[in-house]
Amino acid sequence: MKKRSRGTNKMTQAKAALRDFALGYPGAREEFPWGERVVKVGKKVFVFLGMADGDELGLSVKLPESGPMALLLPFAEPTGYGLGKSGWVSAHFAASEDPPLGMLREWIDESYRAVAPRTMTAKLSPEVRGERPRRTAPRARRRSGKRSSRPTARAR
Repeated sequence: MKKRSRGTNKMTQAKAALRDFALGYPGAREEFPWGERVVKVGKKVFVFLGMADGDELGLSVKLPESGPMALLLPFAEPTGYGLGKSGWVSAHFAASEDPPLGMLREWIDESYRAVAPRTMTAKLSPEVRGERPRRTAPRARRRSGKRSSRPTARAR
């Protein structure tokens, strides 16, 4: 029987945590095209989680906002097959490494929001959606300097 190292157990737990996190989004489901684990919303993939087995952790996500910064990290690179041109970023971690799970969860969140239809993102709670509380007073309109052809209260 083959013994598993502590690093492998840690990586297995990290993979499971990220998988469970991704599946917690509205409409998310797991599929295995090409023998690879992916999580989709509707018909679109929002996270590639790599092969189910193995001692390494790898994932690919769509990062339209934070992608350029993510690519500065030593473990990140543009996703292959031309997906990198569309904002997809891949991260790889060896069994001995300690992946930054908090940041990877943020990436999964950004990828979900980039891919999911608005009907699904609307199901997220306001705190999760990242919305700001609504203002109680309406904002004042800025004057554009143009005159309107409609009569104003002063002109009547």
